[in-house]
Amino acid sequence: MDTKISAARPVSYFPVSPVMLFPEALGDFSVYLWRGGDFILYTSSGQKFTPSHCRVLHKNDIGEVYIQSSEKVQYEQYIEKHLGRILQDENLPIELRSKIFYEASTLVMQDVFDNKLPSTLRARHFARVSDIVKNSIKFLASDNSLSSVAPFISHDYKTYTHCMHVFICSVAMCHTYEVGENELFECGLGALLHDVGKAKIPRSILNKRGSLTQSEREIIKEHPVHGVSMCSHLPMTQNTINCILFHHEKLDGTGYPAGLKSENIPLPVRIISLADVYDALTSERPYAEAMDPYAALSLMRNSMRDALDMNVFKRFVAVLSGADMI
Repeated sequence: MDTKISAARPVSYFPVSPVMLFPEALGDFSVYLWRGGDFILYTSSGQKFTPSHCRVLHKNDIGEVYIQSSEKVQYEQYIEKHLGRILQDENLPIELRSKIFYEASTLVMQDVFDNKLPSTLRARHFARVSDIVKNSIKFLASDNSLSSVAPFISHDYKTYTHCMHVFICSVAMCHTYEVGENELFECGLGALLHDVGKAKIPRSILNKRGSLTQSEREIIKEHPVHGVSMCSHLPMTQNTINCILFHHEKLDGTGYPAGLKSENIPLPVRIISLADVYDALTSERPYAEAMDPYAALSLMRNSMRDALDMNVFKRFVAVLSGADMI
């Protein structure tokens, strides 16, 4: 089975944990071991990684195997496919599961935003985003999951990572309200896609350094409507549509696109709106430096109390404090 790789071939490799290779699951990549100063083929692409393979690695105390860099995409797809299985495996350290969740989910969201989207969100992208939500909402409900994910959260603002952060915080918040499973999925999906409409906003405006002109601000304000339009052909409930369309509404009626007031703004939308503001303030944006969590929360409490739901805000602070994120 073991085959040496010719030293003449300029091949690069990256290490992976053996616990991420699942018995009887096919992978479109080859697995290598490092032995005697050389890479040795252990399993070939398309070959099942059997329990016997696992036992050999465990018996020999092998904590790292290798994948060719040229097959990294195939490995990432394999992880995405088995993400639910990984997150529910309590034999794996929660830190490892959190890292895999964040990296796999971010890759999906980056793919959604970096591909030039047509006028509608592709069904295959929607299916992948839906799977992220389905596979992770139970994990994010578990004890210590939010604090274990926190170290991986980047403060360099990108739309796709911002959507991830809003999703993580919103799901954690929804759990404190004992939201039903279906509604939790609908709201989580809305949180993850809340800014999808920004894919139709010129990057020159999104990434502009300095103040926006009035006309540029009006263009930015179109993104919630763009988002709903892009998803109009997809199987979304009204809860999900509300989260995408209304996440910039404010309790005092000064938000957009509809100028809704307090009781007309659904609770999940209030949660997402608050998480949206918080992540934006604590991220490094082209036109503003990142604020530390305490400063951001102080600004929200003192300057945005008429716009944000202060009861939700208090619970949000408690959730962040419980996860040691302040």
